[in-house]
Amino acid sequence: MNIIAADSSAAILNEKFEPVYIVATAAVLVKPPYREPSECLAEPVFVNAEDSHEVIVQEAELCRQLIAKVRADVVHLDISLGAISLEQLSPIQFSSLKISSKAKSNLIKILPRLRKITSEITQKYGVETLAIGKDSIPVRVAELTAGAHAIIYASKKAVKEKSPLMLGLPLKCQPMFKENRVYVNSLMAAEHDLRGYAIDSEGLLKKVNIVEILNPVARGFRTLKITRRKDLR
Repeated sequence: MNIIAADSSAAILNEKFEPVYIVATAAVLVKPPYREPSECLAEPVFVNAEDSHEVIVQEAELCRQLIAKVRADVVHLDISLGAISLEQLSPIQFSSLKISSKAKSNLIKILPRLRKITSEITQKYGVETLAIGKDSIPVRVAELTAGAHAIIYASKKAVKEKSPLMLGLPLKCQPMFKENRVYVNSLMAAEHDLRGYAIDSEGLLKKVNIVEILNPVARGFRTLKITRRKDLR
């Protein structure tokens, strides 16, 4: 089974290590044995962390764009609602869902846009979109892939603005840099061989210094301090 999944991850942090902006969104095609992406679409979003529900619409849109290019059997989104089909989801059903009032309110706001995109995916490609959330391994691969792209996007921001920044990575992962690629490997139990990656086509990583530290107020999260190199003109 070939699966398309999407997620957004990594955040610009303030001096208190609190998330301010979500940096990147990625949609990936994951094939057996489901360890890394076979295809990917990613883009910078820099969405206010308080409006994180809005990126779900962008995630669905990237899935729509990706499935137009590659074949898949199902689409997974990072919404934890027991793998229900989004086409079957309605505000009436929310009363029985075990989620917070705020989460319900946010879902109601974006549901019409989500259903429009997912209905198009079903009608054009005969593929369901499931609200499966973190139970999905492909969603985790998408999260790691978004994290890898976020490192490149944040590096570009640091170079352009000539100002250091702190980038919070996804839960329990570690970045690795090899030639023109950034790999983000999972550190979760039973996920040692899961990873996402991004290609640094603009050579941005050569223009910054990156120091990895632990997030002192969020156990399990690593942080990168990204600084523009002083010898750049």
